Amino acid sequence: MKLKVIPVVVLNNEEETKEKLSALIKGGLPVAEITFRTEYAPKAIEYAIKNFPDLIVGAGTVINAEQANKAIDLGVKFIVSPGFSRNIAEVCKQKGITYYPGCVTPTEIMAALEYDIKVIKFFPSNNFGGLKTIKALAGPFPQVKFMPTGGVDMENLEEFLACDKIFAVGGSFMMKGDIVSNCKRINEIISKY
Repeated sequence: MKLKVIPVVVLNNEEETKEKLSALIKGGLPVAEITFRTEYAPKAIEYAIKNFPDLIVGAGTVINAEQANKAIDLGVKFIVSPGFSRNIAEVCKQKGITYYPGCVTPTEIMAALEYDIKVIKFFPSNNFGGLKTIKALAGPFPQVKFMPTGGVDMENLEEFLACDKIFAVGGSFMMKGDIVSNCKRINEIISKY
C-alpha cells in the first residue's frame, strides 16, 4: 500500500477519536497525524496506539522538544511540525523517530539537511506558492522530497501526486463530511501513482 496522503486529525475526546480513526481505517487510509492543537492530543495518541494497532500514528503540530518527547514516549512513528526546530530534530535523531519539519525557504531546507532530513513538510503550501514553489526549490535541492500541507484538497490532489518531488501530501480535507468515502476516493486517485 502506498501511503501518499497523511490525514491531519484534530481530536477533542475519546468518542471522536474512536469514530474518526475507525473511519480512516475503514476507508483504507490507515495513518493519522494527530495534532497537538488540543489538550486531549496526548490521550488521543495513547488511545489510538492502544486501540488501533493497524494504524500508523504520528504526532503533528509539534512545536517543542517537550511535546516531541511526550509523543515519542507514547509510541508515535513520526513527528511533524509547522516549522523547523533544531531541538525537535535532536530529540527525533536521538530516539530514531522520523521528523517532518515545516520548511518553505532554502535556509530552512539547508538547516533540515544538516540533520539528514530529506523529506520536509511544505506548509502552508497555498500561501507559499504551492507546486510552483516546490518545483523551484527542487532545483537546488534534488535530494529533497516534499509533503505539502495547507491548500491541498480533492480538487488538486492529483496534480500534487503527479509531481515526482512529492513524498506525500498532508491535510484534513478527508476529515470533512463522509470520511470513509473520502478515503476511498483518495485511494482511487493514489492508485494511479
